[in-house]
Amino acid sequence: MRISEAQSLIRETYHERDAKRGIPLTALHLVEELGEFLEAVRRGGDDELRAEAADVLAWFLSVVDLLELDLESAFLERYGSGCPRCHSKPCRCPPLPTGRWSVEVSDR
Repeated sequence: MRISEAQSLIRETYHERDAKRGIPLTALHLVEELGEFLEAVRRGGDDELRAEAADVLAWFLSVVDLLELDLESAFLERYGSGCPRCHSKPCRCPPLPTGRWSVEVSDR
């Protein structure tokens, strides 16, 4: 499935409800789902991780839909040639600093 197809699927399924809720509350649901995904990463378990990852994507696409963004073209423009910072495939940027989560999930 292409990004545009996933975006259309979410639009067809949820746009009316999302539009009534509005961008701020829909974005808040996205943040909540991201938190649930991170908890699933901590606990492990493929089924839970798959479900939470799908939920994060669905809520993200809902927000993108409300903002009327063409995510597929934006993604290709930004990442289509590799890393947007170092312009390499694979990325050759220095490692990002990590926080407290790095210790808790480093064994995964």
